[in-house]
Amino acid sequence: MTNTMRAIVLAGPGEPDTLIPSDVPVPQVKPGWVRIRVKAFGVNESEVTSRHGGSSSDFSFPRILGIEAVGIIDAADPETGFSPGQKVATMMGGMGRSFDGSYAEYTVVPADQVIPLESELPWETLGALPEMFQTAYGSLTTGLDVQAGQTVLIRGGTSTVGLAAADLAADMGATVIATTRDPARFTLLSDHGVTHPLLDQRDLATAVRQLVPAGVDAALELVGTTTLPDTLRSVRRGGTGCFTGALSGAWTIENFSPFAVIPKGVRLTTYGGDASDLPADAFAHQLDAIAAGRIHPAIAAVYNGLEQVADAHIALESGSTPGKHVVVL
Repeated sequence: MTNTMRAIVLAGPGEPDTLIPSDVPVPQVKPGWVRIRVKAFGVNESEVTSRHGGSSSDFSFPRILGIEAVGIIDAADPETGFSPGQKVATMMGGMGRSFDGSYAEYTVVPADQVIPLESELPWETLGALPEMFQTAYGSLTTGLDVQAGQTVLIRGGTSTVGLAAADLAADMGATVIATTRDPARFTLLSDHGVTHPLLDQRDLATAVRQLVPAGVDAALELVGTTTLPDTLRSVRRGGTGCFTGALSGAWTIENFSPFAVIPKGVRLTTYGGDASDLPADAFAHQLDAIAAGRIHPAIAAVYNGLEQVADAHIALESGSTPGKHVVVL
């Protein structure tokens, strides 16, 4: 193994043309950490935000972006229990923000955010999964405690997390209602386990209650705080709404009044978790479901090599194709 690797190091905010690979030292393993030879990774909205310099307070330049990866253990602290040659996935936990991430041939991450996996699925499929499946699964379980036989509303259904959540909820035995602003994407929603695709509108709650008069058992909010009150009006008394994302960019409610926003008897929670919220056995079940054809990961496009990361950023920002943009090394 050489002492250098190819990676994209950002020195400061910039446009996609700043995402240029260069030679940098291979990162060294630290106690409690493992080094992964990166085989594939998804490109995420949060990485676009970081590229623009607008990430969370723990983010600083220079930085190798990338909040998720799949690959093979290259080296590991023996105390971690991981061994060279294991296939793994990793995501979140400060990756690509407070420490260098996956836009590189190798990345070093804490062992507690690494999930072992055994799968013959291609790397481009595996690379699409970690962040969107962890967020979707955590929202449905930790956030909403979805059970078989329940009805789930997903607002923002054609986002990557929305499509993953629809697939996972349907696989859990739930009936799924999901929204889109484009009726041409109803078929896409149906292909991902959605029983009732709905056009997103100002008074969505009325349309939902025409399908489920008492209200849904659970609602996942991915659009933002502008639609949250209406989403919660779709939920039955005793049901739960979970705020996970803000595709609209609206994360806060000015002069928030709980009485005005939260209907009587409806529970409101949030989800923003990490790798520990996706147990290895749950991830293995999801991989088996993909292999069996019960779950169909939404992949917008696959890019080959770090040289095409800029193209992935451009395509992601255009928003023209739903699904995950995946880079394979």
